[in-house]
Amino acid sequence: MTTYDSLHRQCRTLESLFDSKLTSYGRLAATISRAGPNDDLEAGPSWREAESEVEDLLEKLGETNSSLDAVAQDIDNPPSQSMLRAIQRHRDVYQDYGREFRRTKANVQAAVDQANLLSGVRNDIDAYKSSAAEALLAERGRIDSSHQMIDATLDQARETRTEFARQQSSLGAIQTRMVGVLNTVPGINKVLSMIHSRRRRDTYIMGGLIAVCLFILLNYMFQ
Repeated sequence: MTTYDSLHRQCRTLESLFDSKLTSYGRLAATISRAGPNDDLEAGPSWREAESEVEDLLEKLGETNSSLDAVAQDIDNPPSQSMLRAIQRHRDVYQDYGREFRRTKANVQAAVDQANLLSGVRNDIDAYKSSAAEALLAERGRIDSSHQMIDATLDQARETRTEFARQQSSLGAIQTRMVGVLNTVPGINKVLSMIHSRRRRDTYIMGGLIAVCLFILLNYMFQ
């Protein structure tokens, strides 16, 4: 049975290779679970590539088992009992590998989903922290701006107060000088008093003259 021997050897080779690849693929679940927040799950030999390799091996193993089943059903060249037992054993191993692969695939997918969920939560937390920090910085900027405006107003008030004090001092000095001049110039107060008296007298004269003129005018109008 040259065909059987070839398929038998091929099946054993695929089973050995599949077992090794499936073990490596199964370890990825633990590796993904320990991944940090900054680790890229797709970096390097990713779990998708490992999963694809195991699926390809399982598919080839299934094709080889199908070929062995055809050998077992060959009526013209019926296999021996030892061949049938070997074919059945390969079929059982293939089915066990299929179940083990589905279980391992589910574990890896659960680990990936959990890692993505945790990454999403971390991203949401980082985004919230970033927005909160930006809001605090903006509020701090507004407070600093208000402080600068208040400081500018206080500086302007101080300058105004200083200017008023300077003007008051200048007016006081002028008044002091005027008093000093009046006290130092002899008779200036008397002259000023005479000027004021003359102005009052002129005012009285003008008032009397106007009153006389009005009297004459009214008397003329009513005659």
